[in-house]
Amino acid sequence: MEDLLKHFLKIATELSISIKQVQATVQLLDEGATVPFISRYRKEVTGSLDEVAVAAIRDRMEQLRELDKRRESILKSINDQGKLTPELEAQINAAETMAVLEDIYLPYKPKRRTKATIAREKGLEPLATRIFEQERFDVTTEASQYISAEKEVKDTEEALAGARDIIAEWINENPDARARMRNLFEKKGVFKSRVMLGKEEEGQKYKDYFEWEEPIEKAPSHRILALRRGEKEMILMLNAQPEEEAAIEILENMFVKGNNEAAEQVRLAAKDAYKRMLKLSMETEVRMSSKKRADEEAIRVFADNLRQLLLSAPLGQKTVLALDPGFRTGCKLVVLDKQGKLLHNENVYPHTGNRQAQEAASTVKYLANKFEVEAIAIGNGTASRETETFVRGLGLPANIAVVMVNESGASIYSASDVAREEFPDYDVTVRGAVSIGRRLMDPLAELVKIDPKSIGVGQYQHDVDQTALKHSLDDVVMSSVNAVGVEVNTASKQLLTYVSGLGPSLAQNIVEYRNQNGPFRSRSELKKVPRLGDKAFEQAAGFLRIRDAKNPLDASAVHPERYDLVQKMAADLNATVTDLMKSAELRQKLDLKKYVTAEVGLPTLQDIMSELAKPGRDPREGFEAFSFTEGVNEMKDLHPGMKLPGIVTNITAFGAFVDIGVHQDGLVHVSHLSDKFISNPAEAVKVHQKVEVTVLEVDVARKRIALSMKTDPYAAGKPSGERGNGGGRKGGNSKREEEPMDDFQAKLAKLKGMFK
Repeated sequence: MEDLLKHFLKIATELSISIKQVQATVQLLDEGATVPFISRYRKEVTGSLDEVAVAAIRDRMEQLRELDKRRESILKSINDQGKLTPELEAQINAAETMAVLEDIYLPYKPKRRTKATIAREKGLEPLATRIFEQERFDVTTEASQYISAEKEVKDTEEALAGARDIIAEWINENPDARARMRNLFEKKGVFKSRVMLGKEEEGQKYKDYFEWEEPIEKAPSHRILALRRGEKEMILMLNAQPEEEAAIEILENMFVKGNNEAAEQVRLAAKDAYKRMLKLSMETEVRMSSKKRADEEAIRVFADNLRQLLLSAPLGQKTVLALDPGFRTGCKLVVLDKQGKLLHNENVYPHTGNRQAQEAASTVKYLANKFEVEAIAIGNGTASRETETFVRGLGLPANIAVVMVNESGASIYSASDVAREEFPDYDVTVRGAVSIGRRLMDPLAELVKIDPKSIGVGQYQHDVDQTALKHSLDDVVMSSVNAVGVEVNTASKQLLTYVSGLGPSLAQNIVEYRNQNGPFRSRSELKKVPRLGDKAFEQAAGFLRIRDAKNPLDASAVHPERYDLVQKMAADLNATVTDLMKSAELRQKLDLKKYVTAEVGLPTLQDIMSELAKPGRDPREGFEAFSFTEGVNEMKDLHPGMKLPGIVTNITAFGAFVDIGVHQDGLVHVSHLSDKFISNPAEAVKVHQKVEVTVLEVDVARKRIALSMKTDPYAAGKPSGERGNGGGRKGGNSKREEEPMDDFQAKLAKLKGMFK
């Protein structure tokens, strides 16, 4: 219990909240409550902590518990060796990080046979001890006493070398020395990269790093990951070290105590300890710590982008005609009803000759009329702009919106088990077109069926810790799904999976129950679903919606545990719950303080009032139609100075990618996102945001487009010289790969002259 309280105190201090808040949150988590449930329905218990704080408490508590497990393992190991003293135990119990814990354990850690081990076997440890004390004595004479044919010590130099090996190991295993070395590597270490011999041509995308130096402490996430990828692909040689002299000087100051023969032997041992052991060990650690830092930033960026994409404005329940464009192979066409059910599919060929274009035109107009189509979705891959031009030229009614839809990951979905289960009788082209249409209707409901890594909004997502990435993205998906709420009678199994308290098994059971018994008529009926017990119902019910239920609260975010409270409010006004939901005047008559209890405080009561005012309200923004500039369909149509509308498709640490309708995203570097200084691109734009950009540079050969969102992109000031990410591959359903971007500062300077 004492350790637990220490953890609570530590977390409370780190997050600047009270111990009581931490303790209450941990208790709820340990009881099986989810992050969305705690932050939404247990505000009185946690002091109104939001999802970010609750998740931070959960993650930090997991780290501290892992530390405790390792601590217990180390204590047992040392105790089993018979070397555990009260002082050592206290030292281990006081360790607050894994690195410090491992440093303490290092001398007791079972290890392979080392040079120091061999020296001890030769009986040289007493000599090492005498030398390490650094008193004045004749070192050579002392060493000669250890010459022994039996122990294979043939001369004094071999005896001294063995003694130095033992001393070097002592220095390497000294916790204070390791802590100082670790700090030096972190604060003064430098990344140095060089191109490997003969790899200059093959590694052109890494040419910025062919001769690169940068302090480890200041290196941004995307650059660390780019350097590591270049090393992994055997294009770059990468080192991460401080100046060697500075490291050795620290060790000499720590361990060399005088100016005599013994001290000189210790000096040599310190230098050997660094070069042979500490340098490699510390470089490995700083590589891991910098990688972890880079991963955390990349995962944060990915998670933010994913949240924005998942919460993109939905078109809503409309009849949609969707087209997955193509040239020679034609466009796959599908028609979906208001619930996303497939009504019709066929191929049309608008780009393979006049006759077939006329047939395609007749087909689209006929289907639009027959099914009373309300919107047309066009995938933004190959032939997308040409298909958009074709559709807009058909003379369809003005009320039919024509919308370009980001199709990243659609091919992944169409070949997945989920798609095969949904459409067992259709091929991948039909499934892909259906996905495009459904994304327009409800991005969240459709995108949850795809691995988030395939959606195309990440930064070096294939290089980061995959377990940490999945954990973070799952959190984002769950948070987004529960923020919007789920209509239980129409939701897919995949969408239900992310509802608080459910998961894949219960989601499947809900769908099967729904198929066998028809639509759910009330939230309470969910308790009849096999294996959906009281705990799962408590966690899930508030996030599930049932339209047209007998109890109007079943369509809202009011939790069933508060139904009696709402009914009491209504009764106090001689009204029904429905009256209360319809009348703002009635709600204003309520004195919320009268309904405060030990379990229900003002935060929950205020949430209930907000929900009664707009029951089941979708928190996402309203849908707005968007179209690209006509006649600008390919990179060759671009020239510097053009102003174009675009849609933000991805945000990274160094800028934002924008789709301007030429099958290739352009990059707005962070220095060109705003007229004022912006350090974090997420401060300036959001994924799926509609923006206006100016073309700065077009590199057709390398498929790179530099864009600006500044009022005057050519005004004096430093342009985007930051190395970052070039325009990733785009088109079809290909994944974007990040590459280091050229410094185009010189080129922009020329452009400024052109536009004076």
